[in-house]
Amino acid sequence: MIDQFLDYLRYEKNRSPQTVVRYEKSLRDFESYFKNREEGLSWASVDADIIRGWMESLMDKGNIAATVNTGLTAVRSFFRFALSRGLVVSDPARRVAGPKKRKPLPQFVKEDEMNWLLDGKEWGDNYKDVRARTILLVIYETGLRRSELTGLDDQDVDFAAGQLKVTGKRNKQRIVPFGTELAEQLHRYQAIRDEAVARQTADALFLDNHGRRMTGSQVYHVVRQYLTGATTLKKRSPHVLRHSFATAMLNHGAGLESVRQLLGHESLETTEIYTHTTFEQLRRVYKDAHPRG
Repeated sequence: MIDQFLDYLRYEKNRSPQTVVRYEKSLRDFESYFKNREEGLSWASVDADIIRGWMESLMDKGNIAATVNTGLTAVRSFFRFALSRGLVVSDPARRVAGPKKRKPLPQFVKEDEMNWLLDGKEWGDNYKDVRARTILLVIYETGLRRSELTGLDDQDVDFAAGQLKVTGKRNKQRIVPFGTELAEQLHRYQAIRDEAVARQTADALFLDNHGRRMTGSQVYHVVRQYLTGATTLKKRSPHVLRHSFATAMLNHGAGLESVRQLLGHESLETTEIYTHTTFEQLRRVYKDAHPRG
């Protein structure tokens, strides 16, 4: 039956040789599994529980969800073919769901690395350095997205109230508080900016060297350049700084709902990914610190 199906893939569906090889490997593996599991089992008598058991055995061997789902796709395709040709009377694979792919945990810069970058690094008094430190501090202290930062105008900074008016996705606005350190840095930045750059864009808070509103690409390169000396992370983007903000907040006792509102997430589920990050950090601390960990 497998050989018939493989010929069908080759000559009727014109599938690539790589796909045929991949499907054959999965089908031979599944056949070997159910024949060793129970004497007398055949393709015609396999049920959904047998398929699930095979998938569990693949996971137990260390295969990731994507690999298991590839195998399940092969089995599903085989049973659809076999049912259409009258080789089996039912399709047990249609009731089987594949394992969910795990979303990668967000990467974040460690607090001691951020402290070194913001406080321990030698910063110049020139416009480039002052602007860069301000950008890093804004994202790390408020969790703004890159597009939200470039969209800020001077009038969005309320120094008296200590808050930013932020325009997020789908033009939804939110208020984000900031502290004394960021207030002082923003004052310093604006003073140097107004002396160093001839403004070409009205109202924009962050300007490039030509006086135009900074683009997202420019902000990305600034963050990447300055994070390079502070962390060994492969990703060194504004979004990593946003992750770092959320992780630091949760590590220091902030509630999940508060972090959700600060980040501008519509759903709490989106924010919950950071609880996994903080738990993994907690696990590493436990393993390093506990004598029997």
